[in-house]
Amino acid sequence: MPENKKPLISELTKGIIKENPTLVMLLGMCPTLAVTTQAMNGLGMGLATTFVLLGSNIVISALRKVIPDKVRIPAFIVIIASFVTLIGFLLEGFVPSLYDSLGIYLTLITVNCIIFGRAEMFASKNNVVASALDAIGMGIGFTIALFIMGSIREIIGAGQWLGMDIPVIHSNPMLLFIMPAGGFFTLGCIIAAVNKLTNKKPPLEIECGGCEGCPMADKCSSKEEDKK
Repeated sequence: MPENKKPLISELTKGIIKENPTLVMLLGMCPTLAVTTQAMNGLGMGLATTFVLLGSNIVISALRKVIPDKVRIPAFIVIIASFVTLIGFLLEGFVPSLYDSLGIYLTLITVNCIIFGRAEMFASKNNVVASALDAIGMGIGFTIALFIMGSIREIIGAGQWLGMDIPVIHSNPMLLFIMPAGGFFTLGCIIAAVNKLTNKKPPLEIECGGCEGCPMADKCSSKEEDKK
């Protein structure tokens, strides 16, 4: 399959908004809903996923012509799991509190649809540079989504943000937002806002290039008016 010919900058920016893995493609919903009770947890999960995504994309892209097609899925899983193990050791050694907060969801990055999807659909078909930029863009988009969601839930549900108390809200938090139902509600509101901001309305009028050769010419109202 031919290499991707799009400008490299588009590979970096597409995952932030246009093809945001969480808010547009709705991938990686388990960690999105599970760990975003706090902004720091969302940020940590996003950065850990970005690390794994970047490392696995680079390795898979570099080995794409070496890995036999029949065993590509097991090979992808082994590569991804290796980077998940590495980030797990790093967090446990240097940020144990975050490691404990993320819990089993850190290990489950191995089967995250975002990472496996980019490996199968992009890294295995494109060069290392494009694959690395794709991973960074998708990782940034995922991290931003989790951080925003975690911030909203932490501020409203706990009256705090990054451990700092928020005046007024801290004494009257809405605990619903740090519960599962609050996660679904917050995610739905963010997705709706993104769709509203990025939605491009079609033009009200469509220019007609003429009736000749048009399959709908016999039903066209403008043609009927011309006849009259």
